[in-house]
Amino acid sequence: MSAEPTPVRDPRLLGQTVVVIGGSAGIGLETARAARAEGADVVLTGRTPDRLARAAAEVGAVSTATFDAHDLGDLEGFFEGLQAIDHVMVTAGRPYYSTLAEMDFDQARRGLYEHPVMMLAVARYAAPLVRPGGTLLFMGGTGGRRPGVGMAVIGAATAALPALTANLAVEVAPVRVNLIAAGFVDTPLSASLLGEKLDARRGQLRETLPIARVVGPADVAELAVHLMTNTALTGATYDVDGGQQLVPG
Repeated sequence: MSAEPTPVRDPRLLGQTVVVIGGSAGIGLETARAARAEGADVVLTGRTPDRLARAAAEVGAVSTATFDAHDLGDLEGFFEGLQAIDHVMVTAGRPYYSTLAEMDFDQARRGLYEHPVMMLAVARYAAPLVRPGGTLLFMGGTGGRRPGVGMAVIGAATAALPALTANLAVEVAPVRVNLIAAGFVDTPLSASLLGEKLDARRGQLRETLPIARVVGPADVAELAVHLMTNTALTGATYDVDGGQQLVPG
């Protein structure tokens, strides 16, 4: 008896356009790669022209734009230059950790307002361009849910983003809005934050996480594509941390 052929699945994003804000490395680049593999056209943005050009060539992006996503004028101008799109994934930004005694209040202010305000701006400028069934996807985190020394700013931001996501989902409906909350993800950003402590952190997570491995950008990208394609999902926060919240440290 011969084996039955495996059914061929149609690409889930065929004919759609995915915009990745912060798509030149890490989670953004991996999401662009995953979306492209599912048939999407991808538009990448980033702050560094050379790195963005390499990323665009790697995934076959249809276009790119170089700007800082926290510059709201540039962000508005970017979306004004687009036509109809289907999904926007925003990964730009980095967390700010500091004890109160050593805190730079200018950096703390940016850490508290930049990410939420960027979310508001993306929702205002992008939502009118998004076709029915499309979504705005934002990145948050799970680490700030656990209070600790040096976690005040990131903890406040972590608490704010799910509420902001839910409210935006109501206001810009029928465009969907969702938040991905990641724990440690093995990316160039994590490497820049941890420096020489990176390998030790990887080893600790392999020993302690319930999944017995470190979460990578592809894990987050797969969730992002699922949120793009499942049109029943909006206004919610989805954790991807390998069970990091379930163990001490």
